[in-house]
Amino acid sequence: MRKAVLDKTDKAILAALQNNSETPVSDIAEQVGLTTTPCWRRIQRLQSDGLISKRVALLSAMHLGLTMTVFVQVKASRHDAQWLDKFARHASSFEEVVEFYRMSGEYDYLLKVLVTDMQSFDHFYKRLVSGIDLSDVTSSFAMEQIKYSTEMPLTHL
Repeated sequence: MRKAVLDKTDKAILAALQNNSETPVSDIAEQVGLTTTPCWRRIQRLQSDGLISKRVALLSAMHLGLTMTVFVQVKASRHDAQWLDKFARHASSFEEVVEFYRMSGEYDYLLKVLVTDMQSFDHFYKRLVSGIDLSDVTSSFAMEQIKYSTEMPLTHL
């Protein structure tokens, strides 16, 4: 995948949309020094180029009662393609898993899990480890969220 080449207006449009995707195009155009139609065309190009993958509503985990964030690290018992595919499908199937990465280092996978409480996590954990052969699983509980952002850095572009 090639790195996008964007001018400062494109970056300003992306920054505005990341901050609030519901901002009217006319307001974004005014912020970046364009008229509405050229701004709209740029947004359409940024979407067709894949820089804007989708627009979503970000929900408040706290207001939804999802007050416990757990980082689960998993060591694979095997490293063949069949096991890896099975585990990826298995772990991805849980709605509690909001992020899921294959890692380098001591542990093979990292899952970010949101639950309401310890009982909910225990229920999730039992479902995660059942029916799949794992070498090791360890969990770390977040005590405080220091920073959370869905905004991608743009200064490198």
